[in-house]
Amino acid sequence: MRGRIPDNFIDELLTRVDIVDVIERRVPLKKAGREWTACCPFHNERSPSFYVSPQKQFFHCFGCGAHGSAIKFLMDYDRLEFPDAIEELAQSVGLKVPYEGGRDDKPREDRSDLYTLLDEAASFYQRELGGSDEARAYVKRRGLDADTLARFRVGWAPAGFDGVLKALGTTDRRRQLLNDAGMVASNEKGNRYDRFRERVMFPILDRRGRVIAFGGRVLSSDQGPKYLNSPETALFHKGRELFALWQVKQANANLTRIMVVEGYMDVIALHQAGLPIAVATLGTATTPDHAEVLFRAAPDVYFCFDGDRAGRQAAWRALESTLPRMRDGRQAHFLFLPDGEDPDTLVRKEGKEGIEKRMKDAMPLSEYFFEELARDVDVSRLDGRARLAERARPLIARLPDGAFRDLMADELQRRTGARAVLDAEAATGRATPPPRAGNVQRSLVRSAITLLLAQPALADEVAPPYPFLRLDRPGVALLAELIDIARNRPGINPAVLVEAFMDRPEYPSLQKLMQAEVVGEADMQRVEFFDALTQMERQAASQRLEHLIAQHRDGLLDGAGVAELRALLAARAAPAPAEGR
Repeated sequence: MRGRIPDNFIDELLTRVDIVDVIERRVPLKKAGREWTACCPFHNERSPSFYVSPQKQFFHCFGCGAHGSAIKFLMDYDRLEFPDAIEELAQSVGLKVPYEGGRDDKPREDRSDLYTLLDEAASFYQRELGGSDEARAYVKRRGLDADTLARFRVGWAPAGFDGVLKALGTTDRRRQLLNDAGMVASNEKGNRYDRFRERVMFPILDRRGRVIAFGGRVLSSDQGPKYLNSPETALFHKGRELFALWQVKQANANLTRIMVVEGYMDVIALHQAGLPIAVATLGTATTPDHAEVLFRAAPDVYFCFDGDRAGRQAAWRALESTLPRMRDGRQAHFLFLPDGEDPDTLVRKEGKEGIEKRMKDAMPLSEYFFEELARDVDVSRLDGRARLAERARPLIARLPDGAFRDLMADELQRRTGARAVLDAEAATGRATPPPRAGNVQRSLVRSAITLLLAQPALADEVAPPYPFLRLDRPGVALLAELIDIARNRPGINPAVLVEAFMDRPEYPSLQKLMQAEVVGEADMQRVEFFDALTQMERQAASQRLEHLIAQHRDGLLDGAGVAELRALLAARAAPAPAEGR
């Protein structure tokens, strides 16, 4: 896996890029006062509710709630993973992304060489397809036209043990790269040989269209395993990659649905039939990483499986991986095929229209969820309903907070009469995480954080130690940490400050506070910020005073405590200082 991207590089990157430029290259913006506006690219709307703030380097849609920095915009709009969004932004401003640690923390040129070699391998297999009578006969029998063969770069691995080795392994360095790329294997004596032989070859592309691995299919079942995939390498992790996702994105400017099928030929047949929305997992069950990649690609995901026992088991594993990713606005559907059919054979019989109809009739996740859990349960009996509730509760608890989770809980109660337990501790037995510090209950702390996010430079005027830290209120420690970060990174902009918490539970709350409208000019905001800190300091003194009085009443106060109590009482009796700074 790739190493970690240093925080200071992300800070520098977000400081160099202008979010207005990043978004305007993809979405036409119009000036609206100090901000820019447009119709939101993430949902359909007639009047603009999408705003971009150059001051905060932040975007927000008041319609669908999408928001974030330039990194988040690229992740959502271009459907990139976080490291790929960083790479994209870095390239636009001429920076090279450094990586720290990681299993494949190698010089960048090494990985470039791997990409180059794998691309050469794909070209080699494509040429071999043209020279093999049996391979050409196979793709003709499967009905693949020239355009489809070219779009998917379908090839042929010839017989023999050293076709790729002879063609591409011309130096010791290149032979080592072939090994690193999973293109060759070694026997007990250490002799290397081609991993793929006498197979139709399907290049697997990453989200930038680069070849990272291969899948190979035999022509007949007596030639070994039907499919053989590349092993895990520095570039390829089958639990995160999807076959044909690149082709899907190239074919759909505004992708709204995506279908997961089981085989390469199923994918290609659907694309050729006019449904370029199909992808496939790579010889593994659907993983949570797959689910997140799918939902980043499209809001509606269709899982298509055989209707037999194995297909049902695969579907349930997909459902379990999908549940934690089911945020509001996302939908999952389950489509089960007739016995003896797969998407390839079915689309030949029924055409695009038949598949479209089956997708329209597919089971929503909610329906499949309760149907499968109740398959061997008699819900007409009290104990049967209790069994269904116990099965469903821990799964519903894995859903993200939101309307869908609430409705699933309501549906469970309707079916069984039992309420779903919606906290993770009660449902799973695990300890509940501490409350998110960003979800502050006191408006005073929340106001201070909001003002600091509007003007991070205010932190330069706050000298440690911070007296307000003695206040026992949610969010106080978070405010102090934000001030520390802003003091240690002079000139930090609001988006960079919030991105420092990307992997922390406070991140969603900070994003919401970032969206808050801050009234008044900069000088007035400064006054409000320091007034908030002063009031927090007074509240901290009041809390301490109440604590000492209670201890004194119980006879638990020592000499130092008595002295502190007297000092606090004297301070409270003294005239208050004039307000303002």
